Amino acid sequence: MIDRNELIEVVTRQVLATLAGQHTDQGLENAPQVVASGAARIGYCGNGADVPQGLAEYIDHTLLRPDASPDEIDRLCDEAIEYSFAAVCINPCWVARASRRLRAARITVASVVGFPLGANTPEIKAMETRRALRDGAREIDMVINVGALKGGEHELVQKDIAGVSDACSEVGALNKVIIETAFLTDEEKVIACRLAKAARAHYVKTSTGFGPGGATVFDVALMREVVGEKMGVKAAGGIHTAAEVREMITAGATRIGASAGVRIVSGEEGESGESY
Repeated sequence: MIDRNELIEVVTRQVLATLAGQHTDQGLENAPQVVASGAARIGYCGNGADVPQGLAEYIDHTLLRPDASPDEIDRLCDEAIEYSFAAVCINPCWVARASRRLRAARITVASVVGFPLGANTPEIKAMETRRALRDGAREIDMVINVGALKGGEHELVQKDIAGVSDACSEVGALNKVIIETAFLTDEEKVIACRLAKAARAHYVKTSTGFGPGGATVFDVALMREVVGEKMGVKAAGGIHTAAEVREMITAGATRIGASAGVRIVSGEEGESGESY
């Protein structure tokens, strides 16, 4: 039985070698198993030795439903204070409200840009970013132009990301780039991460939670391998339990996006009913 940690390393090496125009036979004896499993569906469970017991500091407590009410936003903020989450992640229309409610707390307000499709123009994304920052956000989770990436328009994708990075830099905010992994091949995931790094983003992030799939351990490990140790990796989409959070952290995630934050840190079982 092949070690799952080794399996992730084999796939990552092969993807990077392919993009570099190299050929490698290392680990090819495991390729049929990798391909048969679909790679992105690898389930890795590390020993958790390096994972801290307190998970709240990793979690962006998230509420991005289109029907979220003002009372729900207030409750999200109050929960973030109670459990000491890293941030609340909300739609732009609620940023000013959340910023006022969290003013006395050490909880960051994060908002989304070009969400959830990523199909706005770079100019609109930069404008949207500046408005969210003016309202009090200090982290921006932007969605890349997925179609442009898949069409090979890499300069456009980098420009798109850089516009948001520039806006964030004006106030010392963070840019977290959602590459929407479920739409991408492994090669495209690597390219997206490299473009985000070149565009001075602070994080790469797996998913919106509104696409065809969410975070996987394989994708997190691959993204970490590509961006290196200094850049953040955020796993989001379909994370509902403390065990899943620990798996993502073990694979290289430094932030977790989840709507089930209270359930996760409370040790409750079951899903929240939401995908992000």
